[in-house]
Amino acid sequence: MNDTTSIPPRSGAAFTLAKGELLTVIDPEGMQVSDMLAYGKDDVREVISNGRTFDYEETISLTKGNVLWSNRSRKMLAIIEDTVGRHDFLLTPCSTDTFRHFYPDKPVHRGCFGNLAEALAPYGIEADAIPCAFNIFMNVPVNGKTGQLEVLPPSSKPGDYITMRAEMDLVVGLTACSAYASNGGSFRPIDYRITRDGAAT
Repeated sequence: MNDTTSIPPRSGAAFTLAKGELLTVIDPEGMQVSDMLAYGKDDVREVISNGRTFDYEETISLTKGNVLWSNRSRKMLAIIEDTVGRHDFLLTPCSTDTFRHFYPDKPVHRGCFGNLAEALAPYGIEADAIPCAFNIFMNVPVNGKTGQLEVLPPSSKPGDYITMRAEMDLVVGLTACSAYASNGGSFRPIDYRITRDGAAT
């Protein structure tokens, strides 16, 4: 399948990805974050892990050449192309509680957490099994002296993308993020494409 699928603003999707397939996540309009989760297809208790990834990759700045690891210390996704080079793996998916905490004057939204929970439920993945997501295109600089985190608008421009190769059979959850600060105050779609023949995307 080489067709591009669009995830509407503030929604999510889930799908399977076979070992060796390429997943390309695209920001079609620019400045839009996409939260991504990955689970082992054969056992969804195996899940993407920011801690294992930081440990084995020895960096929190993940880009081309880095690998995303599971809680069982196995390679899940290898980043093979990246036109942005800035993503976040520190912050948890936004939720109704996130909106109440950070945006008390705005309508409450179920956020990426709720969207992922709904999309992943058919695969037997419960909400309590949702960890920190790999937040594609999210711009979260860390102050080197104080450790203070800041959420800035993404630097991604229209058409920017990241391509990852599946290192095992996976269930993947993907969103078009719903949080105001993450997306510069507005909401746009996220596109993705799966290349099943392993050809370049």
